[in-house]
Amino acid sequence: MGVFVITKRDNGQYKFSFDTRRKKTIFTSISLKRKSDCEQMIEAMRQNIANLTYTRNRRASGKLFFRISSGGFVLATSRNFNTEFSMKKAMDDVLKYLPKGEIIDFSENDFVFPPLEDEVDEDAVVETEL
Repeated sequence: MGVFVITKRDNGQYKFSFDTRRKKTIFTSISLKRKSDCEQMIEAMRQNIANLTYTRNRRASGKLFFRISSGGFVLATSRNFNTEFSMKKAMDDVLKYLPKGEIIDFSENDFVFPPLEDEVDEDAVVETEL
């Protein structure tokens, strides 16, 4: 399965990534002005998955990556891959899991868990001499 993760960039704009269940990012979207833009783009990608174009590329370092576009407009760029096989597998995973991927919103707060209280129960501390 895959999951869309919406986050806020340092410049205040939003982005989303599509990650595997093993927490490996497959692709990251372009920067968007509003969180609702992310949600709308995710829904549009789901609805029009058959019309998305996948363009394979190679960086100067030799690493492989792909871009996802619609109507000539780039929507997202993948992470780097070492082999054609791993890139093809990631592209297959996008086709298979993108339509049913759930959305997780980390744009308001980067922390999933609340901060721990720094309380120490003084009665529970026992001093011993060695």
